[in-house]
Amino acid sequence: MERSVISTVKPIVDASLEELCSTLFPECLKVADLGCSSGPNTLLVVSGIIENIRNIFRKLNLPPPSLQAFLNDLPWNDFNTVFRLLPGFYKKLHEENGNKSGSCFIAAMPGSFYGRLFPDNSLHFVHSSYALMWISEVPKGLVTEGGEGLNKGNIYISNTSSPAVFNEYFEQFKRDFTVFLRSRAHELVPGGSMVLTTMGSIKSNHPLSIWEFVGLKLHDMVLDGLIEEDKLDTFNLPYYAPTTDEVKEVIEAEGSFTLQTLEAFRNDWDSYIKQANSDLDKKARAAILSTDIRAVGEPVLASQFGEEAMDDLFHRFEEDVLDHMEKEKCQFINLVISLTKKR
Repeated sequence: MERSVISTVKPIVDASLEELCSTLFPECLKVADLGCSSGPNTLLVVSGIIENIRNIFRKLNLPPPSLQAFLNDLPWNDFNTVFRLLPGFYKKLHEENGNKSGSCFIAAMPGSFYGRLFPDNSLHFVHSSYALMWISEVPKGLVTEGGEGLNKGNIYISNTSSPAVFNEYFEQFKRDFTVFLRSRAHELVPGGSMVLTTMGSIKSNHPLSIWEFVGLKLHDMVLDGLIEEDKLDTFNLPYYAPTTDEVKEVIEAEGSFTLQTLEAFRNDWDSYIKQANSDLDKKARAAILSTDIRAVGEPVLASQFGEEAMDDLFHRFEEDVLDHMEKEKCQFINLVISLTKKR
């Protein structure tokens, strides 16, 4: 899914970089990809930036700058896998571009982006794709001091969640996104820019999230006596999918950035699978979707409900997910946010 969204977002990234390079003319363009992970798409963003810079400076009839790219994720990300990709990446870069692009230097910067990562005024461009919907922690108010869950039977905001649950999540999102913006405002040069892609929602108090559906399957397993009810009632995901209005509210309140673009793209849960292979039937698409969601969610779900429950959970998910999507008209809402640091 990330690969298809990266291509959708590319024109916005291109426009942001063109504006930046045409006004700042850096000798060494310093960029950061926040929440880079360690899969096959990790270096796609850097590849796109290099291609874009080459095209921009060809138009300007100037030699392209060198590029220093920092790949950021949490300290337990598998950076060694990323490092093993680098020799092949550099070789391919030289074969395709020769001396037409500037030198490229890639390094890792482990740490949480909900806080400072870089020195003041040290970055020109920040990119993040599918990372910001993971908030820094589960809102503390979702479980009372006596250990009672406020969001019983759910793992995220659903149509059965109380307004208090939504408010806990929303306040956590506001705190985290404010810290994120404030940190990047220190680190970016004046006129520097960011392009952020994250999951969003149309109604954040009833987001019709795919994680709500995972919660429904867990609830079924509670009813079947396979999972303890208390384990479900006290578990919540550290996840929040904001609306465009909520994003604007925090950006305006924090005050360091000018909002250039804020767009929402809607896709059915299996659209990215259809785009990759239009011949797959519904059963095959459900299997791929189940595998992808399991890859994202299993580490945190297994820590609460046990490894032994995961096969059953995602079998149930696979059996019903696309029927649920069609019945409830569920879609992924992708938000793309382009920002420039005020001078």
